[in-house]
Amino acid sequence: MATLTADRATDQLFEQLMKIDGKAEIINGEIVHFMPTGEEPILASGEIFVSLRDYARREGNGRAIPDNATFRVNLPRRKSFSPDAAFILRERSGSMGPLQGAPIFAVEVRSENDYGPAAELAIAQKRADYFAAGTLVVWDVDLLAEDVIKVYRAAEPDNPTLYRRGQVAEAEPAVPGWTMSVDDLFL
Repeated sequence: MATLTADRATDQLFEQLMKIDGKAEIINGEIVHFMPTGEEPILASGEIFVSLRDYARREGNGRAIPDNATFRVNLPRRKSFSPDAAFILRERSGSMGPLQGAPIFAVEVRSENDYGPAAELAIAQKRADYFAAGTLVVWDVDLLAEDVIKVYRAAEPDNPTLYRRGQVAEAEPAVPGWTMSVDDLFL
């Protein structure tokens, strides 16, 4: 009987992942499906994507990535990410498969199932995984909180910068000079 190598097993999981209708990630050797999100979170992630896309076009540098993209990584417990919005510095690869490597900036917009002790633990672990994979900045966007955007940086992962309505958030050093009004998340 042939032994299935870890790389081949991961390749098979990615083949399955790319056939799934909906959002999923590979965590602990399994495909984890995510519930569809509601109106407010999807509109907020869309506003972030559009702002990042406009920045990339204006600066002529980087690429904004919308929701539902798959980033393939090689961490001990995680093989992929599917952020709600992201930013990368590499050019288009021409591939129809997942993007290779972690984004430089990732956005996670909380949905109705992203609350409570278990969700907080999962969000913190995912943020640690992003940093381990090379992401510089992660936004934790909570449309129900007073501190709407928590900006976590790989250099200081336990010391987020907090932004509320009426303020302008940033993603330094991942996206230099880019800013976005917190109020735009609610347009």
